[in-house]
Amino acid sequence: MDFETWWLIFVPVLFALGWIASRVDIRQMLSETRSLPNSYFKGLNFLLNEEPDRAIDAFVEVAKLDPETTELHFALGSLFRRRGEMERAIRVHQSLLARADLPQADRESAQHELAQDFLKAGMLDRAEQAYEQVLDTRFAVPAVRALIRIYESEHDWPRAIEAVKRLRALVDEPVPQLAHYQCERAVAAMSGKSPDFKAASEALDAADHAASALRGEAGQASEARIAMLRAQLARLAGRPEEERAYLVSVLDTAPEYASLIAGELMESYRRVGQQEEGLAVLQNHYVRRPSLDTFNVVFRELRSQQGHKPAWAFARQALRAHPSLLGLDRMLEAELVLNEDPAGARPAAPEGAAQGSAADIVAGADLSLLRTLIHKHTQRLDRYACRVCGFEARHFYWQCPGCNSWETYQPRRLEEMK
Repeated sequence: MDFETWWLIFVPVLFALGWIASRVDIRQMLSETRSLPNSYFKGLNFLLNEEPDRAIDAFVEVAKLDPETTELHFALGSLFRRRGEMERAIRVHQSLLARADLPQADRESAQHELAQDFLKAGMLDRAEQAYEQVLDTRFAVPAVRALIRIYESEHDWPRAIEAVKRLRALVDEPVPQLAHYQCERAVAAMSGKSPDFKAASEALDAADHAASALRGEAGQASEARIAMLRAQLARLAGRPEEERAYLVSVLDTAPEYASLIAGELMESYRRVGQQEEGLAVLQNHYVRRPSLDTFNVVFRELRSQQGHKPAWAFARQALRAHPSLLGLDRMLEAELVLNEDPAGARPAAPEGAAQGSAADIVAGADLSLLRTLIHKHTQRLDRYACRVCGFEARHFYWQCPGCNSWETYQPRRLEEMK
């Protein structure tokens, strides 16, 4: 294609147009900058200098001078909430919602922010109402999650279950705590002077259905709790064989949780006169899955059924394989209790079983003094701990009292996890 000289005319024209456009943009930018209050720049300067208190005061002044600064209101509300100034955060977001000209998207955002303010302030009723108003918006998923937490804290398990179902309709993900919600319903049905066996059974069936979707350790925890509650239900209904069957099932389906039911299992065998069989079952399980609680039950039962020599022989072998101050403490406690029982207060050992006391084995030992010394060092080890927040408790919890997380307690004492 031939070059035409007159095309050179376009070069200065294009240059002039670009220069004019840049001048317009600069003037517009300078005009907008001049329209911003000085407090805005002061606030930015305070933020850069890590002076959040003075920055907030400056931004509040901007918000008063220019009520149209929606984004600044949102930023202020978030800052107040982070700092724990809940009253100021609530006022900021309520002032936004009071504006008739607020766009719908901003109104939904303000409503969600206000719900978070109420929740952090502990105003659960108002938080619940605020979250319900955004259930049909883009904030539906976080709103449902927050409602689940609210219903949990209120122990409103039926509404928590309904909220979980709504969450499952929005996102395809497992909700491990659903099985525990149903278990809590079963616990409530079995409580009181007149247990509702039908409601408890239906709740445990629903818990079974929820647990079937889980796999791995989380599934074991749910299965263990369901079996334990079914055993409790069978005991209340006067069905000892069924109770024992459910407790024994924990040894196979959730062996890590056997320590939680070892004592109950032994008692269930004793109620039907089969304590020897129960002792054998627990001894065999201890060989496969040693734990402090199972050790304690086996030692006490051996001491009661067969005398001190077999019990101490078992204890020596167990503590050599798994050294434990807490185990020794439990053993000495059981020995002292049995020695202090008046005659006839405990079952007589079978004919031919070893009699006497531990002094025959530990010559010259003052077991009371020994146990006192050891017990001082084992009190801090005789606890369960949450894997998430580290909250320690003497009792096992399915839901951590510290952080409200589910299934974060291992069924082992602190000493066993070291």
